[in-house]
Amino acid sequence: MYMIHLLCTHTLSPQLYLSGTSLNSFKFDMKEAQELQLHIMTAQLEPKEANSTTEHTNVTSQSTTTQPRNYGWWLRITMYILFLLSGQSISLLLGRLYYDKGGKSKWLGTAVQLIGFPVLLPYYFIPSLKNLKTNSTATTIHSKPPSTLVLVSVYVSLGLLVVADCFLYSTGLMYLPVSTYSLICASQLAFNAFFSFFLNSQKFTPLIVNSLVLLTISSILLVFETNPSSDSSKVSKGKYVIGLICTIGASSGYGFVLSLTQLAFKKVLKKETFTAVMDLIIYQSLVATLGALVGLFGSGEWKGLKTEMEEFELGKVSYIMTLVWTALMWDVFAVGCVGLIFEVSSLFSNAISVLGLPIVPVLAVIFFHEKMGGIKVISMVLAIWGFVSYVYQQYLDDLKSKLEDRNKNEASNASSLQEVNGS
Repeated sequence: MYMIHLLCTHTLSPQLYLSGTSLNSFKFDMKEAQELQLHIMTAQLEPKEANSTTEHTNVTSQSTTTQPRNYGWWLRITMYILFLLSGQSISLLLGRLYYDKGGKSKWLGTAVQLIGFPVLLPYYFIPSLKNLKTNSTATTIHSKPPSTLVLVSVYVSLGLLVVADCFLYSTGLMYLPVSTYSLICASQLAFNAFFSFFLNSQKFTPLIVNSLVLLTISSILLVFETNPSSDSSKVSKGKYVIGLICTIGASSGYGFVLSLTQLAFKKVLKKETFTAVMDLIIYQSLVATLGALVGLFGSGEWKGLKTEMEEFELGKVSYIMTLVWTALMWDVFAVGCVGLIFEVSSLFSNAISVLGLPIVPVLAVIFFHEKMGGIKVISMVLAIWGFVSYVYQQYLDDLKSKLEDRNKNEASNASSLQEVNGS
C-alpha cells in the first residue's frame, strides 16, 4: 500500500537525528520540570505567618473541605473526557457510514456537525459559572467593552470560517477512509502552533518544533498511499487526493480559527470568563449553522435528499437515525469539550480531542474492515509522539506560569507587610 523501502531509505537518518534531538531536549526539559516542581513544593512547604486566629481557623476549615471537592472534580473531568472521546469517535464513524452507504450531500454532513449547539444553552443557568475564568492563567483587562458592531463582526467572521472548515472536513470524510481522515486531523495541533507563532507570539521551543515536524510527517506519509481503493471508501485516486487536500486544509483552517479565537480574547474581548466564552461559542455556532443551511439550499443539494433517503442501503429509518445520532454525538462531544474548557483549560480540551483521534483508526478496522498498513501505523505513532511533545511543552509552560504567579503573590505580600510595619 505504501512504498516502505523508499521511506526507510530516505528517512532513516533524519529520524535517528530527530530522535536524538528529541531525547536530549526531553532530558533537559525533564530536569527543568523537576526544578520547577521543587520550587513550587518548597514554596508550598514554607511556613506562613498567620495574621490572626480567625485567618488560621479559615485556612483549617478550607483544608478539611478540599478533599471531597477534588474527588468531585476528578469525577467531572473523567465524565467530560468520556463524553469528548466517545462523541468524537462515534460521530466520525457515523459520518463515514452515511457516505459509505449512499449519502452524497456534503452540506448536510456539514449541518449535522453544527446544528446541535442549543444543547449548550443550559450552561448559562449554572450560577457558579457566571464569573468563572476558563483557566488559572486567564486574565481580565479592565477597559471599555467592545461595541456591539465589533462583537457582531467577530462572531460572524469566526462563524463563517467555522462553516467553511466543517465543509472541508465533510468533503474529506466523504472521499477518505475514516482511519486516514482521523490521522490527518491530528495535524491541527501543528497548524495551531504555527499560526499562534505569528498571531499570538507563540514561542518555538525544541519540543514545539519537534511536534510540528512529527505531525507534518505523519500527515505527509498518508499522501503516498498507493492503493486507496483497498479500503472501504472505494473512491478513485483523484477523489482520494481531493479528500487529502480538503482534510489538510480543514486541519489548517481549524488551527487558524483557534489562533484567531485566542487573539480575539486578547485584543477584542479582553476577558476569558464563562459568559464571554459561551457567548462566542453560541453566536459563532449560530452563524455557522445558518451558513450551512444556506449552503444546503443554495447548492440545490436539498432537492436530492428524498432520493438519497430512498436509495440508502440500510433503509429510510436507518438513514434518518444515522443523521440524528451523528448530530446527537456531536452534541455529546460539544458538552465534553466545553466542560473541559471550564474545568481545566481550552488547551487541555483540544489536546484530549487530538489524543482521541488515534482511537478512530482502530474502530474503523473493527467496524469498516479498513486495512491498517505499516505506513498508517507509523503515521499514527508519529502523531501520538508529536502530541506528547506538544502537551509536555504546555505542561512546562504551566509550571513556569504557576511559579511566576506565586513569586508575584509573595512579593506583593512582602511589600504589604513592609508597609504595615512601617506605619
